[in-house]
Amino acid sequence: MEQKKTSLVSNGLIWFGAAVSIAEILTGTYFAPLGFTKGFLAIIIGHIIGCTMMFFAGIIGGRTEKSAMETVQLSFGSKGCLFFAILNIVQLVGWTAIMIYDGALAANEALSIGSWFWALVIGALIILWICIGITNLGKINTVSMLALTILTVVLSYVIFTNGIVDSGIAETMSFGAAVELSVAMPLSWLPLISDYTKDAQKPAFATLVSVLVYGIISSWMYVIGMGAAIFTGCSDIAQIMVKAGLGLVALIIIVLSTVTTTFLDAYSAGISSEVISKKIKSKWVAIAAAVLGTISAIAFPVYDITDFLYFIGSVFAPMIAIQIVDFYIFKNDNSEKSFNWINFVIWIAGFIIYRMFMHIDIPVGSTLPDMLITGLITIITGLLIPKKTGA
Repeated sequence: MEQKKTSLVSNGLIWFGAAVSIAEILTGTYFAPLGFTKGFLAIIIGHIIGCTMMFFAGIIGGRTEKSAMETVQLSFGSKGCLFFAILNIVQLVGWTAIMIYDGALAANEALSIGSWFWALVIGALIILWICIGITNLGKINTVSMLALTILTVVLSYVIFTNGIVDSGIAETMSFGAAVELSVAMPLSWLPLISDYTKDAQKPAFATLVSVLVYGIISSWMYVIGMGAAIFTGCSDIAQIMVKAGLGLVALIIIVLSTVTTTFLDAYSAGISSEVISKKIKSKWVAIAAAVLGTISAIAFPVYDITDFLYFIGSVFAPMIAIQIVDFYIFKNDNSEKSFNWINFVIWIAGFIIYRMFMHIDIPVGSTLPDMLITGLITIITGLLIPKKTGA
């Protein structure tokens, strides 16, 4: 049966929902030590870098009609891509747990029943979203995104009309580290975006719309978090909303935004599993990811996700750099081969370079220079060895 194609509006709504999240707002609070102007600049520069990479990755999936992990086969081979597929599933289950944990804690601030209870509620709603399916969420997504837009505007008004700048922020963060933290969130979607652009009616436009919507809204979330820390002196968004008398509104924002974002993580875990074996039913893996994420959110508290974000960057930044060179410059297709050892060795070099750059204060962060160097190595290797070899 032919896969139902998604419209530009549907793609835009999907990525609007991905961007509106408590995790993005909380990450934005880390920018407060820079002050509003420098922090805002770091957020914008980082999102431009990260979203540009998202665009290139999404186009590959759109043009080839392959899922994100299937496009990895083009550069690393049919077996070589399994390494990245497994890592991707692990990071997606991790994201599911982190999102549910953050959402449950925040929801419990709005209505104190127990964070475990809210974790179960959010997990159940995510499973409901999965069962409905990505192509059947049209009206639900439209209503959800309209509600989230209104509620987020209200939240922004509450924060930015407070008018009191907190001067007690003593921590320091370099501008380069802030840029990298801004890059990290859109970069975390690189191994997912093709799962949604591959079925788009107009792949190129759908990718552009998806990236623009995500980039703008994600930047807005970061700014809300930073503004909360600077103007209210509080990084707990739930507390800010409750103190402002937004009780029920706060609860709706928290739960709905967590579900619409985390649904994509669990859903893509299912899509990625199909690369490992065609016999696997993606929907059941997605449900399993949601269940495992819910259990993990209840059992394992997660207070700081920066190391997790940097790990994602170190894995997937060099991977997509190799894919971009292979697809756009050399037009390579290694999907019929088992392994492309040359590209895998280049990826290892890129991974190590990223980790080294993390200890150097580079104004544009670690991702961009790492991808440029990894891409350059891939180009030089491709010129020296025109025909890619594999096992």
